[in-house]
Amino acid sequence: MTTDVTAGSAIELRGLRQDEWDAAYDHLLRAFGGATESAEERALWRELTEFDRFLTAWDGDEVVGTAGAFSFRMTMPGGAAVPAAGVTMVSVAATHRRRGVLTSMMRRQLEDVRRRGEPLAVLMASEPAIYGRFGYGAAAFQVSAEIDISRVSLSVPEGTDGVRVRYAEPGAVLDACERVYAANVPRRPGMLARHRPGWERMGLLDAESDRDGASALQCVVAERDGQVVGFARFRTKLGWGPSGHDGTVLLQELAGLDPAAEAALWRFLFGIDLMSTLKVRGRPVDEAWQYQVSDIRRCLPRLRDQLYVRPVEVGAALAARTYQVPVDVVLEVEDSFCPWNEGRWRLTGDAKGAVCERTRDAADLALSVRELGAACLGGVSLAGLAAAGRVRELRQGALQEAATAFGSTVAPWAPHGF
Repeated sequence: MTTDVTAGSAIELRGLRQDEWDAAYDHLLRAFGGATESAEERALWRELTEFDRFLTAWDGDEVVGTAGAFSFRMTMPGGAAVPAAGVTMVSVAATHRRRGVLTSMMRRQLEDVRRRGEPLAVLMASEPAIYGRFGYGAAAFQVSAEIDISRVSLSVPEGTDGVRVRYAEPGAVLDACERVYAANVPRRPGMLARHRPGWERMGLLDAESDRDGASALQCVVAERDGQVVGFARFRTKLGWGPSGHDGTVLLQELAGLDPAAEAALWRFLFGIDLMSTLKVRGRPVDEAWQYQVSDIRRCLPRLRDQLYVRPVEVGAALAARTYQVPVDVVLEVEDSFCPWNEGRWRLTGDAKGAVCERTRDAADLALSVRELGAACLGGVSLAGLAAAGRVRELRQGALQEAATAFGSTVAPWAPHGF
């Protein structure tokens, strides 16, 4: 099937054939500033591409736009794994801006997501200002830090000394690390189940051209009673200053099955010889190390948006999660981009489950689908959105009731990019 971007336009929107992948990917890299990638990484992205979910815009024989999606299952508050489209590789050629290319691809993509029965679409935005108009709201945030491990100490919880940390060749322990990852997926909203082969190898990419003078990828595993209960992948970059060593540890990934396992890994990273700084990026905003350090100011934490969520089917999306306290609220939802979502929805639920169905009852809260997406993982408060003028309370008391119910005891977080 082909679709013109606008009536009378020469730009054609259609799916991607396998023999067109290189042309589309070259266009994508150019659109992202001429980025270069190793042959190994490029090959892995091609392997992961779901061709039946990859849209391209063509002007004659030239690719001028791309928009793909990956099929994920994402954890919702309460632990349910819900089908979600991971929107990816979105680009428009600089020569073809403001011609409706992106809008046409976003609309076609969301219609396809709906046909597939996926209640949510998610993405990580290179330019956040773009996606709000298509209904995506910032639902999860991340913390990065540069920790002065020469001056910051770490207190650890009881049981940490019972965990052994040892070096391991990254590929040799991949299966054990994936078991740790999979066990953590139901525990945090926003986590993505890596059910499609190939995603696990993303963490092993190690082209020398990408190291910027750092070491090859290193790995340690945390063990208890001979079983792997955690892992960390990282690089080290040796440096020397007037007063001696000034090396940096560059953390790539860390996961543990319990607080003691995670603490053992962090303690190891704080104690590597000749290293003065530990750089971490893209970590959960509520991660325990922030409360274990002796001086958070010397860690230079920085907050940044991470995962954007878009309800594609409002009723199914809100019914797929649980709620901290019982809730019965009617939501007036505005969604001009996906008009099938517009109107009033009654949400009733508690910690055991929920139902969200259309209703003619009077609305208690009014909001757009963008704000609903921001709040649906429990990390963004409806009360905060209301204070910003993004949610309107129509029944007194409804805002506090809904804001409390929508919250999550664990901050949402996505474990990796896509």
